[in-house]
Order: sequence, then structure tokens, then C-alpha cells
Amino acid sequence: MLFDINNKTIKKYLTRAEFGIEREGLRVSSDGRLAQTPHPFGEHKNIDRDFCENQIELISDVFCEPTQLNEQLYHLQKIVNGQLKKHGEYLWVFSNPPKISDENEIPVAQYTGNQQNKSVYRQYLAQKYGKRKMLFSGIHLNFSFTETLIQAVFTQNHMDNYQEFKNNLYLNLAQRLIQYAWLVVWLTAASPVVDTTIGTENNFYSSVRCSEIGYWNHFTPILNYSSLQSYIATIQQYIDNGNLRSVSELYYPVRLKPKGANSMQCLSENGINHLELRVIDVNPLSPTGIFVEDIRFVHLLMLYLVSLPEQDYTDIEQIKAVNTIKAAAVFGNEEIRQKVKPVLVQIKHFVDNYFPQYSDILSYQLNKTKKGNSYAEIISKRFGDDYMNKGLALAKTYQESVGYV
Repeated sequence: MLFDINNKTIKKYLTRAEFGIEREGLRVSSDGRLAQTPHPFGEHKNIDRDFCENQIELISDVFCEPTQLNEQLYHLQKIVNGQLKKHGEYLWVFSNPPKISDENEIPVAQYTGNQQNKSVYRQYLAQKYGKRKMLFSGIHLNFSFTETLIQAVFTQNHMDNYQEFKNNLYLNLAQRLIQYAWLVVWLTAASPVVDTTIGTENNFYSSVRCSEIGYWNHFTPILNYSSLQSYIATIQQYIDNGNLRSVSELYYPVRLKPKGANSMQCLSENGINHLELRVIDVNPLSPTGIFVEDIRFVHLLMLYLVSLPEQDYTDIEQIKAVNTIKAAAVFGNEEIRQKVKPVLVQIKHFVDNYFPQYSDILSYQLNKTKKGNSYAEIISKRFGDDYMNKGLALAKTYQESVGYV
């Protein structure tokens, strides 16, 4: 157990946490094809792109309340909509890209000046992984416990070094989260429908980007979680032997991130600030791409994980965790579906005991286990017969309903 959740001092801080989101999406023209105009935003701290020029990335601030986070995503989309409307463009609503005839339709992001090296790095990624794979959009959910909570746990444990304690807390939590990431994949998978140009068929995967053909490294990383320096050393080894160009190329379900630049030096000097969960699809059923209930569930899952007893996380278990994530991304995988409900029932029992005010969040998740109720099944039924036209129609509807700034 990482936290003594029965301790009254600790328990009163448990329901607050810090959340941030990076929501990726693609700009499309009025016919649903990838927009070929330059990225419409210059220096904006909340709006950027990642791999390609026709991508939009919304970067939220940090909030303690998921509803406030969702409200900011609405506001940022209004800003984006205002610019896109000028060119007759829309924000694509799916994790999977629209129809692509040629990779020339995917211009690598054009960074200039002091950021020019970012374009060079992305050219390297294009050659190594292929441009099409870079188009799969997702939601990265950044999570941290409040400093007040961590400080309270630190005091209760009578430790000497606060940052070392905090690092070890997140290292242990990351190990546990990776072993449960398959559950998050199954519950949030929302991309069963594809265009034929992607190279797979409808309803083969519920989440293409999390599947075996998704955005993974060409090897399965084995990381050492015994200490922060050991963790950094294993990543550095992959960089030194040429498997990775930098820590940013570690395409792993959970990342340990410092405050500030995502670099080995910053992580080593400043320690771990938060976890980044990278397995959530953009959900076309929500205008912002995510439901508050799913953000809240991740928090409850974190609380459940810190309540579990200590356990070893071997190399074999690391490989198994990644393989289970890929299996959870297969549409209609009954073996995985049968695993989901018992785990959710356990988490619900935990929540009912400690945080009964959030029992409805577990009921919401459990409802997805009923046949036909998962996001993937709903989306398959709604968009499976006309992905491009129905997707474009929904993008236009969301642009009007969310509005402009």
C-alpha cells in the first residue's frame, strides 16, 4: 500500500488531484480531406501541433476539477473554430485519420527559428515509422496528486528526503498503472471505424492507435523502476544503442514526466512531477473528445492502485502488460471483456467504501460492459457504414454547437 487511505489526515486530501490534457486532432477541409494550409496558430501556449502541419493539439492548463478542465477544452475549441472557419476547415472528430491518397498530404510540422530542430526530429520519425502512423490522434491525460496530499503522506511515513519520496511514489504508481492500462484502453477505445487507406478493416480494432499496428516503438522497452536514476539509466541505454533518438521517442503507455521540458536532464534534476497516461482515444461522441466521467474514473483508478499491496514488477510482467493493452484494443475480444467487469466490480467496492460520492462513476463504467454499450460498439454502429461523410457531418455540427471566438 502506497497510501494509508484509512488515515484521517491523508483521507481528507484524497479526492483532490491535478489534471491536464493534451488533445490531438487533425484539420480537414470541407470535403473531409487533410487540410493543406499552414498551421493557423503561431505562439499560443495552449494550441500547437505535434507531428504534422495539419494537426491541432490543444494543451490544457492544470485543474483540480475535471469539469473545469472540460470547460477549458470547450473554450480552446472555440478559438480553434474561429481560425478554421476562415479557411472552411474543421477539426476531425476521430482518433483515426480521414481518407489519405498519398503521404505528400501529410506535411511534417514546420518549426522555425530556435525550434527548427523539432522539424528535423519529426523528419526522422517520418522515415522511421512512416507518416501515416503519425496521424493517429489521441488524448494524453496528465495526472498528479496534490502537493498537500504528498506532503501529508511524506510526514506520516517519517521520511528524510521529500523529492526522493515523491519520485518513488510515482515510480511505484507507474508500474501499477501500466498493469491496469488495458482496462483504460477497453473503457475508452473509440476508433473501430477506419478508412480503407489506413490498411486495416472496420471493426478489427476498437482502438487502432493502441493496437499491435498502432504507434509503438519497434521493440518493447524494459524499464527499471527501482529508483529514478535507474529508470533514467535504462532509457539512456536505449538512446545510446540507437533504439531511441531521445526520451520523447519512448512510445509507452505511461510516461514519468518532470515539470518543464521533457528531457532526461530535467527529469534527473527536478524529479518526477506527474504521470502521463497515453492510451485514451479521441471520443467522437463528445465535442471535446473526452467525457468527464472518464477523467474522473482515472483518478479513482489511481486511488485504487495506491491502496493495493506492494508487488514485484518483473521484466516478464512488463512485456505481458504491453501485450494485454494490445489485446484490449482488438474489437470484440471476449477474453478481455470477461476480465473487465470483475475488475470494475472490485474498484466499485473500493469506491463504495471510501468515496461513495463517486459510485455513479463506476456504474457509468460498468454499463459499458453490457453488450452493445461500449464506446467502440456504439461508434461502430453509428459510423460504420459511412465513416467519411458521417465524420465530416459531425465535425461541422460540433463546430457550430461549440461555437467560435
